[in-house]
Amino acid sequence: MFARTLTPLVAALALLTAAVPARADINMVEVGILPGWRLADGTYMAALKFSLEDGWKTYWRAPGEAGIPPLFDWSGSHNLADVAVEWPTPQQTVTNGMRTIGYEHDLVLPVRLTPVRPDQPILLDVDIEIGVCSDVCVPVTVDVAQELPLNQGRPDPQIAAALAARPYTAAEAGVGRVVCRMVPIEGGMRLLAEVDMPVMGRGELVVVETDNPGLWVAQAESSRSGNRLSAETEIYHVEGRGFMLNRAGLRLTILSSGDAVDIRGCPAA
Repeated sequence: MFARTLTPLVAALALLTAAVPARADINMVEVGILPGWRLADGTYMAALKFSLEDGWKTYWRAPGEAGIPPLFDWSGSHNLADVAVEWPTPQQTVTNGMRTIGYEHDLVLPVRLTPVRPDQPILLDVDIEIGVCSDVCVPVTVDVAQELPLNQGRPDPQIAAALAARPYTAAEAGVGRVVCRMVPIEGGMRLLAEVDMPVMGRGELVVVETDNPGLWVAQAESSRSGNRLSAETEIYHVEGRGFMLNRAGLRLTILSSGDAVDIRGCPAA
């Protein structure tokens, strides 16, 4: 089943090696900041906006078998204590037999920003590394910055629409029992997840993520029997070391033809 375990990682590296570096303003993508609005608790709801040319796409946080994962560096910002990215539900596509997960056309990516000092404005300055793909994949690096004024008070309909497109929570989707079993294998670990929930739609796919950036997770094989959705995947350390999995840090996202469910944590059976 997993004879090609490392193929997605090798494919992604090959795409990066073969791609030609590009500026973010040369046709395929433009990146900007939507300043959004200030919430009653002193946090800000802003967004990054990616405008893609026709025929180009970019990737979700877990890009699939051959995508390029996005990276964000917020360290150039001022008066910024915390950032929470609110990912809208992505789409699944199959290219050259490989499934990838991402977005076409415009992507509005909401970000909830917590200031260090609520009485001072935030200067949002972020270095972004993304992959944009059509017939070829191009890594794009861009820096965008904007000060968010204290008196921002009117919600932006673009950001509100992106927030409304987030995956359902487990409670909203009527998810019941969620369990994960872990089996040691040579060089890594096999994870078997079971989720009790109603059928969401066609093409159900379980995406498994961990809270450890040093771990690589293969694309899961998903199957369903009645109201039980199962997934099986393999996990390895990128440096070939041993590791422990934090069950509370596991994240299962169930994607289908239109909707998604975000499940946090996966207890033992």
